[in-house]
Amino acid sequence: MTRRVLITGAAGMLGRRLVEAFESGWSVVPATRRDMDVTDLDASRRFVKEAAPHVVIHAAAYTDVDGCEKDPDRARRTNGIGTRNVAIATRDSGADLLYVSSDFVFDGTQSGAYHEWDAPRPISVYGESKLWGEHFVRDLLTRFWIVRTQWVFGPDGKNFVDTIRTRAGTTGELHVVNDQRGSPTYTVDLASEIRRIVDSGGHGVYHVSNGGECTWHEFAVEIVKQAGLKNVRVLEIGSAELARPARRPTNSVLANTHLELTIGRHMRPWRDALAHYLQQKTESK
Repeated sequence: MTRRVLITGAAGMLGRRLVEAFESGWSVVPATRRDMDVTDLDASRRFVKEAAPHVVIHAAAYTDVDGCEKDPDRARRTNGIGTRNVAIATRDSGADLLYVSSDFVFDGTQSGAYHEWDAPRPISVYGESKLWGEHFVRDLLTRFWIVRTQWVFGPDGKNFVDTIRTRAGTTGELHVVNDQRGSPTYTVDLASEIRRIVDSGGHGVYHVSNGGECTWHEFAVEIVKQAGLKNVRVLEIGSAELARPARRPTNSVLANTHLELTIGRHMRPWRDALAHYLQQKTESK
């Protein structure tokens, strides 16, 4: 019997790649916001019951970090209560749940990479709302995966790589923060690893990000270099100069410890993932 997977947020940047990753060997039920309003418990229950999945992947979220700070009710309703509703619907249907969480659950003060067992301490409404989701999943379910990721880029959505390329094409000078450190993560790779995690059957908390680390400034410099953009200066600035509503973790590097020990997978370096993305963009023109 072919197993069935329901994917929320299926029209999003990660959601589209998840649908693609599960197309072989699984029956995929893609759910967009129009199909399934996660903030409505009854609607979520009805949709999940009708879909009758073996696994639910909850990738739908309100990811505008500054927007969450300005509208905390929406953030908590979507990322917190919405995840609760999906967890309840999943539990009632007898399925397993994989919840996509974020590096923003950490405060960024740790000197080294964050492991799966490190204590979360969010410093923004977005991070708080994603941690709410984690708590609901842990409290309501016994068979679940929590996958934390970060600095996501890929096709089918607004992302840092495309933003830098666009801005570089209109101005010869870019100003990018150099006091936030993380690991850029390619949605194609992230979706593939989520498929492997689900196929393994090994429940638990996983960090999934591409190998290596950098600052946003270093990421921008590499984008400009690999894209072959000439005569573009990438200047360093501090986060305080941007005066954004939401605080960002200074260090949010994630260690893929459980992924490497249980699945035996080492993610390819982010520079290689970036090269693949840029190549795909070029070939699709």
